Formats: sequence, C-alpha cells, structure tokens
Amino acid sequence: MAVWRSGEDDPLSLTAGGNTKPQSNDSSLFSLSAAENTKQLIDLLGKSGDLKERTFSYEKAEGRLLYFETIVDSGRIEESILRPLSETDMQNVEEALTVLEREEIADPDKAIAALMQGKVLLFLEGRSVCIACGVETFFLRSIMEPANEKVIRGSHDGFVENLNTNIALIRERLKSPGLMIEYVQLGQKTNTRVAIVYEKEIANPELVEELKRRVNSIDMDMMFDPGFLEDMVEDSTLSPFPQVLNTERPDRAIANIMDGRIALFGDGSPTCIIMPISFFALYQSPDDYNARTLPGSFYRLLRFLSFFIAILMPGFYIAIVGFHFEVLPADLILAIKGGVQTIPFPPIFEVLAMELAIEIIREAGVRLPTPIGQTIGIVGGLIIGDAVVSAGFASRTTVIVVAVTAISSFVAPSAEMSTATRLIRFPLMILASLFGFYGLMFGLVLIAMHLCKLESLGRPYFAPLAPFRLKDMLRDTFIKQPAWKKKTRPLDSHPIREGVEFGSREWVKK
Repeated sequence: MAVWRSGEDDPLSLTAGGNTKPQSNDSSLFSLSAAENTKQLIDLLGKSGDLKERTFSYEKAEGRLLYFETIVDSGRIEESILRPLSETDMQNVEEALTVLEREEIADPDKAIAALMQGKVLLFLEGRSVCIACGVETFFLRSIMEPANEKVIRGSHDGFVENLNTNIALIRERLKSPGLMIEYVQLGQKTNTRVAIVYEKEIANPELVEELKRRVNSIDMDMMFDPGFLEDMVEDSTLSPFPQVLNTERPDRAIANIMDGRIALFGDGSPTCIIMPISFFALYQSPDDYNARTLPGSFYRLLRFLSFFIAILMPGFYIAIVGFHFEVLPADLILAIKGGVQTIPFPPIFEVLAMELAIEIIREAGVRLPTPIGQTIGIVGGLIIGDAVVSAGFASRTTVIVVAVTAISSFVAPSAEMSTATRLIRFPLMILASLFGFYGLMFGLVLIAMHLCKLESLGRPYFAPLAPFRLKDMLRDTFIKQPAWKKKTRPLDSHPIREGVEFGSREWVKK
C-alpha cells in the first residue's frame, strides 16, 4: 500500500528536503472567475510555448482548461473531460468526468505542482477551486532484459524509465500486504518522484527511518539520475567502493527486499538503488540462485578470485620484474628476463601505458554503437598488442598480464565494483614499483583497513568478515547455500525477522 509521509496530505506538495513549494507573490486563493484564475497561473508560470489555455462554453458561461500540451494526452482531454461536460448538468461535474484521477485544488501553488505533473486544470465559472484531471501521456519503452545484467536462466525482464511501471513489476512478484511504498519528491525544479520500497515485516525500522532522514535532507534544484541520489545517501562518497547496489532487474531487487534491505526508485530512471549492502553481496549474481549448489558456488568463488587477480596481477608482475626475480623458477626467469631486457622503459611505465591503452579502448567501445564498439574492443586490442610488442615498447609477458587483468575486472556482476577494481590496481602498481612485495602488502593492508571502516547505511560494509561471523560466511557468502537449507536471512541488513519460513523437503526420509 502506498503511504505518504506523516503530516503531509498531498504528494504534489512535497519537494526537496520535505519542504512545501515556495509560495507565489500572490498568496491568495482562487477567485470565482475562471478567466482570472487562469491568468493568475499564466502570470506565475510565464508565457511558455507549450502552456495552453482552452475555453469552452456551458450554460451561458465559460469554462477554462489549462495544461502543458507536451505532457498531456489531447485525445483523452476530448474524450474524458470536454465531451462529458457538454452532456451533463454542471451541478454534477465530478460524476461526469470519466478520468480515473481527479482532485479539487484551491491553492495556486498546488495547482502549479499538479500542472507540472501532467495534469489538466479545469476551471468553472463561479467556483473558487480547480479540478486537476489526470490525463498525462506516457512515453514508455518495452520491458526487456537489462543489457548489463543478462542471465542464462531466470526472468528476462527489467525496469524501465516509468516509476509506476517499476513498482508494478515489484508488486507483480511480491504480493505481500507488508510491502510498503513511500513517495517523496526531490528537486526544486525537476520535482522528481522517488519511491522508498521495503517489506515492513522484515526491514529494520531504524534503517528505514535513517534512509528517510537522508532522503528528506536532500535540497537541490534537480534530481535526474540515480547517481545524484547515490551521492546524497551513501556514507563515504570518496571511497572507490560502491556502498549501494544498482540493479535494473526486478528479481534481484525483490530478493534484496526480502533480505531486509531497502530499495530506492526514481522516476525517469530504470535503475534501482538498494541499501544497506555488503562488499560480498556485490559479487553475488542472480545466476547463482538459478544454478545448482556446486556450479553456483564455483562461479561465486571464481568471481572472488577474479577480484584479487584484477587488483594484484599487474603489481605482482612489476614487483617480480623489478625486485624479486628469485621467486620464479630458473626457466621462467630466463623467459621473462629475455623479454624485458630489450624494453627501453621501466616495468611500471610499460604496464601503466598498456593499462591506460586498455581503459581508452574500453571507454571508446562503450561510447560507440554496439556493433562498432565490439569491433573496436576486439580489433583495437589485437592490433595495439601486436604493434607494441613488434615495436619493442612492451614484452609479450606484459601484454598477457594486462589482458588477463582486464578480463578479470569485468567478471564482477556490479559495474560499479568492476570500476572500483580497475581504479585500485593503479596505486598498487605504484607501490609495487617503489617497494616490491613490501609495497604490495602495505597497499593490501590499507585496502583491508578501509573496507573494515566502511559502512553502508550505518552498517558494516565488510560483514561477515568485519565483524567476523563464521556462520554467515559459511551460509551464503563465499559459497551458494542450497535453497532448502536457507533458514535465516543475512545479518548485515539487521532484519527484524531473521528466520525464513521453512518447510521444504519434508518428503526426504530421515
């Protein structure tokens, strides 16, 4: 059920920070003249090209319609407003209107807010109120699988840019009376609707209130994308590690809501923000839960291994070539040393140049159309790799190290975590070039300390390693637990109901 914030009756009056819209210069209510009322609003709004005033006659008097033609359905105006009014007694206006959503408004500021939401304002002569009629038009794309979160098994639908459609996708799967939807409007100019979604019987009320407090404290002119909202609500914005989970998949959002987490949806964006989240949850994929236990556990462990490869492999290679050749077997030393002896640059510049080239190719591939981007990524990587080796600017071993590192960084199911791993390896490479293995270990200790200190919505980010909880680690962190064994929810979200209703596999003979 939809719930408005306490103490506020009309969602259209909500703006950033929970404050009402600024009052106009003329704070009086509407008069009894329809023409004066529309003129008052037009003076407040200015002469915008798409602001239309329409006059119609009834019972020897005139009525007025005021609306933005770019965000209303003109066909519905004729069918649901004008035609019924021409066929009925003006004493029964509310009964005649066939629009599903209508509301009487006496305050000009609230009327302007309704106008901005795509409503048509109906003014009748002799009435000091207007009727806001919901005939807004919707520009919707088809529901399809998110390009960045494809799965082999499972549902293949995703969120779209319309908030109501996204909430419907959640309700379609989660038919629980405890599912709560709370709306707030952010952005003094954009008035973007944001939905806070949680399961009241599972989510911790303290976390819900804390997230509401952070959202209600936002005071800015515009709120377009989740990036704006993420910066405003996460604990440490300067950390390379994401403290929220971004997803466009309804099944992933619902799974986290049922674990006691809270989801944030913004109108105009297909991305859902989920808090609180842990480091390890960012390496879990919907594919894990659609696979059997052993394959799911294997792929999850493979992702964690790829994290260490992505951040350590270039630094490890630089440390070996620059300081610690003795750790390699003799045959391997000769092979690597023979390749690097002819290179005119130190290992750090060699690897750093290749890493930057890979990042440039990746960025170019993202910006270009999909077929061209894929071609640039493959052909560009092959051509540049072969060219730098042939020219003697980099060894073959360096190209292999950089290629394996790049592939490993893309294994993370979260695009934000993938970006974080690519950023982290650069300071580790510099430390390895200065101090060898000692610098690498020092960098790892700093990263571990930072992860232990991080919080997501005030909860430990590195749980269940810090604080250490062995049972949680064995349940569903590093390995995928069988569905019939999942009797408790993850404790990192501090759910008020930790247990999961369980009664499966009773047919198994004991």
